[in-house]
Amino acid sequence: MKKSLGFTLAEVLITLGIIGVVAAMTMPTLMNSTQGAQYKAAYKKALSALSQAITLNVALEEVDFGDVTDGGNYTIAGILQSRMNVVRAAGVGSEAALAAAEYSINPGIDNEVHGVAVGENNVTLFMNDGIMFSYNPTKAYNCTKDESVNDGDWGADSDNMKNCSGFVDVNGIKGPNKVVACDANSGDTCKVSNPTDIYPVYFFDTSVLPSTDAAKAVLYGK
Repeated sequence: MKKSLGFTLAEVLITLGIIGVVAAMTMPTLMNSTQGAQYKAAYKKALSALSQAITLNVALEEVDFGDVTDGGNYTIAGILQSRMNVVRAAGVGSEAALAAAEYSINPGIDNEVHGVAVGENNVTLFMNDGIMFSYNPTKAYNCTKDESVNDGDWGADSDNMKNCSGFVDVNGIKGPNKVVACDANSGDTCKVSNPTDIYPVYFFDTSVLPSTDAAKAVLYGK
């Protein structure tokens, strides 16, 4: 008599069940890690693009963030629109600012990020790659670390250095619209295991830099 070797139906079903349980446990973590890596890459790309835009403007017109004055000829939106692929500019000219129904931070307090509220006073620029940059133009002028032209100390990291603030959302209006934060158990050294899509920044002269520990951790971390 010829004997056949193989698996019983019960053994196959048990194996498939174990594989399903393991997949259900690991897939969310894997997806979060992949999405976090995408956010991180887009964040670095956004900072690089903004810095390159202002550097190009200095080369062509000798104007940087520090030359933007309250009610002057140069505006931050105007500079960036002329040097970047901006497909939409809310809060500029006839374009209405973003309404709370259109863009909402989750979680947020009065829809505000690091002193920059998403409201009727905001200017928000949408790039062709989906990145969004938002700031309050009534506070973002004379953005410099040059004491000789400092006009007040709003957003300053010292009495004589004015750093203008804003934030970058790497995927625009699309969610989760969550401000990046340090891990709860990271202690004194901020660590961010799962980067999100909103990053507070400050800008001055020809620089655009992260303005919170979490935003710095994502940019400079491995």
